[in-house]
Amino acid sequence: MFSIARNTLAAARRASTTGVPSLKFGARAMSSDSVTFDLTGSFETHNLDTAPNNEITMSKEELLGHFQLMYTMRRMEITCDNEYKARNIRGFCHLYDGQEAVATGINAAFDKEDSWITSYRCHCIALARGGKVNEILAELFGNKGGMTDGKGGSMHFYSKKNNFFGGQGIVGAQVPVGTGLAFANKYNAKPGEDMNVAIACYGDGAANQGQIWEAANMASLWKLPMIFCIENNHYGMGTSMERHSSHSDYYKMGNHIPGVRIDGMNILAVKEGMRFVKEHCGSGNGPMYVEMMTYRYHGHSMSDPGTTYRNREEIAMTRSTRDPLEFVKKTLMEAGFAEADEIKSIEKRIRKEVQAETKKAKEYPDVELSDMFDYVYADEMAGRKQEKQDFIRMPDYAKSVRK
Repeated sequence: MFSIARNTLAAARRASTTGVPSLKFGARAMSSDSVTFDLTGSFETHNLDTAPNNEITMSKEELLGHFQLMYTMRRMEITCDNEYKARNIRGFCHLYDGQEAVATGINAAFDKEDSWITSYRCHCIALARGGKVNEILAELFGNKGGMTDGKGGSMHFYSKKNNFFGGQGIVGAQVPVGTGLAFANKYNAKPGEDMNVAIACYGDGAANQGQIWEAANMASLWKLPMIFCIENNHYGMGTSMERHSSHSDYYKMGNHIPGVRIDGMNILAVKEGMRFVKEHCGSGNGPMYVEMMTYRYHGHSMSDPGTTYRNREEIAMTRSTRDPLEFVKKTLMEAGFAEADEIKSIEKRIRKEVQAETKKAKEYPDVELSDMFDYVYADEMAGRKQEKQDFIRMPDYAKSVRK
């Protein structure tokens, strides 16, 4: 079982001797197609009388589905890396490879009606919340077929129909907005029923922002179904968490607000941990802090090589011992859910699908200059350009004309 550790390299070295989680067959196995996995050591809690379960039962279809989503994420981000280097993607670009288990596990535990907002490292979360690879890549290319019509780029994905409220380009700015989403979920909840939750994901580098403390205070006062989720990849841009934060137990940062630390490299632990968190927050107990112990393989962004503040040994050791995709592949084989050849066949199929989606994304037309002004001012009161609301006082153009 992969342990949760503060030092990533030390964790990688320890994990190299532990392998995949132990399997529990027999009485706890639901059927020949379901297996119960041991999660002992995957969680640490703060101010809680209960905790996530130390085991989870998973069917072959569920685990294969999680693997396919995670592998699609990985191939999509590798494609982004290549296209950025080919100068087909410009501007800021923050990649998620290494952290796939976090987004996949949260999504597996959530309902579609739950609200999700995150930082600018948002490509894979957009995919998990119902986006298509071609929509995501088209957005990065600045083409009309993009998720936000090619106007947002890497940091600003959004899908209201999937209750995904985007990536935020300003560090930490998503957290107060996420708290507002939690307020809306509580306001709209039906009496006697659990509330839909809201989650705001942010990195360890943002965890000491003042706006987060203010949002947490309001969420606690009003007992909002809000999840403050720190994706701790151990570096705030190029600064290790030991150097940028005097308090590195991020799941305890809410003081009296309960918290849980989860092994974010283990899809099984993330799914079970977030099931517990969603149940706690949605049933009226107020907010919770969640710290996902994870790792990013790329630098902070594509402009950062990622090797000036950490050495290549650390990255290679993490890849070889704690990679979330290798973890799932080994678990599938250990459980008897899939053979190595079957997994290779799935990987080959997904690589071809991502290639086809990339080609489709490039075929979308560029955004026209005239389109750039949609959703800024109301050109007309019908169709896509209808922006004016009755309660908004518009400018008096007669008085605004320069004499």
